[in-house]
Amino acid sequence: MPYDPTHLLSKLLLVYTAFRAFRPLPPHSNLLPAESDAGLGALPPDSPARILYPETWLGGGAYATLPLGKVKYWIVGPESGTKVVLIHGLTTPSIAFTHIVPILASANFRVLVYDLYGRGYSDAPRNATYDSNLYVTQLALLLQHVRWERARVVGYSMGGPIAAAFVAAFPSLVERDVAMIASAGGAEVRIKFSSGPLMRKLMMFGTAQKPLPFSGYRNHSWAQWFIFEAFLQRIPAILTRGSYKKPPHISDIVPLQADHLPGFRRAVASSLFEGPIMCMRWAFCSPNWTGFRALFVHGTADDVVPPAHSAIFGALIEHHAKPEEVRIEQILGAMHNLVFTHYDLVGTALVEFFNK
Repeated sequence: MPYDPTHLLSKLLLVYTAFRAFRPLPPHSNLLPAESDAGLGALPPDSPARILYPETWLGGGAYATLPLGKVKYWIVGPESGTKVVLIHGLTTPSIAFTHIVPILASANFRVLVYDLYGRGYSDAPRNATYDSNLYVTQLALLLQHVRWERARVVGYSMGGPIAAAFVAAFPSLVERDVAMIASAGGAEVRIKFSSGPLMRKLMMFGTAQKPLPFSGYRNHSWAQWFIFEAFLQRIPAILTRGSYKKPPHISDIVPLQADHLPGFRRAVASSLFEGPIMCMRWAFCSPNWTGFRALFVHGTADDVVPPAHSAIFGALIEHHAKPEEVRIEQILGAMHNLVFTHYDLVGTALVEFFNK
């Protein structure tokens, strides 16, 4: 009798099914929304983080329940206005645009701002890599939720490469104009280290929360942990450096998130080592830039993201877009926190670019 491989396969499948029937379920499943850690909304209303960054900082706020968790968003400005979506950076949530939103809204723009996964009031997916795929999918689903067919896009810092990747992935959802402020993503070498199980507990070191399982997070090393901690400690100094007279403790939102949001450290670390902070030039080389216009705004004194990166990105886009459709505007003396220190110049540049 000839050998029938399907017969053996059917037996193996039967054994496997029986084994699974008596085996405990894994810690995560295919249920949607996926497992995630809650954002600032889970904290008491009188907590320092929610006082500093109140959920009602803008009107029109709501939540969208997406497959990987809830996303907090706000829509302001005239309903008939030109639609613009703002994407914040690595550590500071939507409050980074506290001065930019009123400028755009008063110029007859309909403005959508939202917290990226793992920041502010949005959930932090537990078993996700915080890379460009995650962020562009989050924005595409959010636009579908609010029933926006297309919108102009503005990205600040890490939001810059996210905006570029969004053009590369979903050009039909972008309304011609893309603006990038102090855009990150230009570094060509990604930091990689060996793995180790201790990172799962270390990721919660020094926080008010108990350690949680971080299955799916691939960067588990002491070296990465120390680099991340050093970076996290440096962020408030970056935000408050220079002549900027900040509102009371606005930069404290970064350590407050690190202390009270279980998913914040995971989201930031994954974005640093696996996400859109580095190695994003491919997004600016996409042929989907054909027919689009791009504006780069950068401070000449930015010591976080080199100002030369905007010129590099602009040159890459010009391979597909017309050179006259790529504009670079430098703000003299501005540092990486130019959305706070020079918000009037940044806002004017955005309004003039969109209205051209």
